Amino acid sequence: MKYFFLTEGWTVGRIWGVNGLWNEISWRRKPDIQRLSICLVEKQEVMWLYRVEDEVMMVEVKPLEEADQERPFAQVVLKRLMDADQVLERLSTVAAICQMPSAQNANHHNS
Repeated sequence: MKYFFLTEGWTVGRIWGVNGLWNEISWRRKPDIQRLSICLVEKQEVMWLYRVEDEVMMVEVKPLEEADQERPFAQVVLKRLMDADQVLERLSTVAAICQMPSAQNANHHNS
């Protein structure tokens, strides 16, 4: 599994796999992307931890509100996804970690 943190208010856009842009027809399914129940708070910004399957190589993320003029970026492509050890290291360096009860955990399967 691979992981990434995504700021609250942002969403997953396009996905790239080992053979390029994810093609649901070829794969016969959407990529497995799940928001986990762990987030971190840094500089008053909440960032949720997401888990993706190993076949995912890159993830495009973008703000939910595309017309929001206060955001400096329209989209970002995450090219370096984290492994579990890197996630633990990152969580150990932040001042605040939050956790949502698993019953309320929202799973996202975006593409």
